Amino acid sequence: MIEIFVAPGGDDSGPGTRERPFATPGRAREAARAAAGDALVQFRGGTYPLEEPLELTEADSGRDGRRVVYQAFGYGTPGQEEVVLSGGRRVTVRQESGGVWAAVVGSLEPRQLHVAGHRAERASIDALPGAAVMTETGYTTDSAGPLDWRSPGDVEFVHRGVYPWTEARCGVAAVAAQDGTTVITMAQPAFGRALDLYNSTWQGMTTRGPGLPTRIENDAAFLTRPGTFVVDRSAPGAHVVRYLPRPGERPEDVVVPALETLLRVTGARDVSLRGLTFADATWTRPSGPEGFLHYHGSGFYEGGPVFTVSLGEGVGSVSVPDESATIPACVVLDDVSGVTVEGCRFTRLGATGLGVGGGAEVTVRGCDFDTLSAGGLTVTRGARDVLVEDNWIHHVGLDYPGSPGVALQGTTRCTVSRNHVAETPHCGIVAGPGRGTRVVGNVATGTMSVLAAGGGVYLSGPQGESYEDGAVIRGNVITDTRTPYNFGLYCDYGAAWVTVEDNVVARADTTAILHVSPPLEHVVYRGNVWDADPMGADAPPPGVTYEDNTTLADEAELLAATEAVRSRAGLLTPRPGLPAEPLHSTAS
Repeated sequence: MIEIFVAPGGDDSGPGTRERPFATPGRAREAARAAAGDALVQFRGGTYPLEEPLELTEADSGRDGRRVVYQAFGYGTPGQEEVVLSGGRRVTVRQESGGVWAAVVGSLEPRQLHVAGHRAERASIDALPGAAVMTETGYTTDSAGPLDWRSPGDVEFVHRGVYPWTEARCGVAAVAAQDGTTVITMAQPAFGRALDLYNSTWQGMTTRGPGLPTRIENDAAFLTRPGTFVVDRSAPGAHVVRYLPRPGERPEDVVVPALETLLRVTGARDVSLRGLTFADATWTRPSGPEGFLHYHGSGFYEGGPVFTVSLGEGVGSVSVPDESATIPACVVLDDVSGVTVEGCRFTRLGATGLGVGGGAEVTVRGCDFDTLSAGGLTVTRGARDVLVEDNWIHHVGLDYPGSPGVALQGTTRCTVSRNHVAETPHCGIVAGPGRGTRVVGNVATGTMSVLAAGGGVYLSGPQGESYEDGAVIRGNVITDTRTPYNFGLYCDYGAAWVTVEDNVVARADTTAILHVSPPLEHVVYRGNVWDADPMGADAPPPGVTYEDNTTLADEAELLAATEAVRSRAGLLTPRPGLPAEPLHSTAS
């Protein structure tokens, strides 16, 4: 095996040896591409600021049964060095009045900011002041407060709970006084599309559009709480980030994410990534005129037809987009085969951590996903034989709270096994329509902390053509699904050919639900143990087989009865800070 070394203090004109390493990942990639046989790229400890995304293609594949490995030096040993591939830029700040730090960041328009490795929050206010009314183009209010916004075109309205599972974002175009009122004109096409998409009826009540905002973000007038920031884009090419520091913070520790993609692997095969940290990336699309019109999970609306789905006779209906886009990932595996991502960390990222699209035989094992604006991991576009195992996924969906910890959509024979998903604002693990999905032996704790109508494990749509090639949800432990109106283990929206067996569900608003619309077909609930009967268990619908399940309201009895299942669930490799007992949730 050929070893290639790279270090922050290296030299790209050198030979890439241990004594004289390269300086950049791109130069190390070129050396690995030229090597014959196995190639091991060893990253010495430190941060590698990326000026552009690192791209691996078919030319970077392993050859003749051999592999190309990119890993942190000392991987798998006590001496493993910390390696960070960063899309961020350290910025120089100046002091403004009121203790505010300011930095000119050129044409960057970051939606995240990190100070000494900690995430800052966007400055915000709780609601639109005054008696506000939604119009066809925006809002009016009798309050003059919005006239004091310093950069109205940068202000963003957040609409939490448009549907119980949805949080949308729409930008402001202008604010003006008119005939004794304040008129807020919203950016297009986002607002017009929101009027088209968000239409529902519920028990005789009809709503249209996003309604009043539940939070308003990103103006210097809102910058009153330490640890918050705003971005002023009013001067083209000279955008300004302003931050109100916490006590003890240092101005040299401010990092602005610049890249949206850190690593893209396209068409490569037999490549391994081991022990690397991917950090400090953003996603700027929601800041544009199209906003972020979330619908469900990792999906958002980009325009086009919508249709109406009934929630049941006499219950209501919702509008649903004909097509949804998927929130992008900051590390992307496109149409790869035989790729392994092992022992890596995905943190401080402005979108999803890792995205697998298409391809086959991908393994994501032993990784940590945390402090992410969207979800941890998505697997889409017909990907086959993907294994997601032994990953700790927590504190995700920080900006786009509908995002699940793990999301599968349109996959074949994909397995999500022995992961721990914790502290997610909506679902923990989501599987949309697919074939042969396995969700086995996972722990989901502290899910559904923000939005409603979801579960620790959520599955929807047809999953195959028989029980043999359908979905299996087995041996999972699901606790502490937090918001009202949730279903700890949730088969929904026409789920078909699903076996749900030997799971444990406790401390949910509702453990499971058997009556949904469209109805469940060929779904078996067998051998599960929960602390309350599922909704509809007394009269299962025709498409559901409900047998040999046990309800134990007493926690001591439930613990005793489920010891074997709980001992086989959760991480294979323990992580610091996680309790050994999977029936207890982690603290946020």
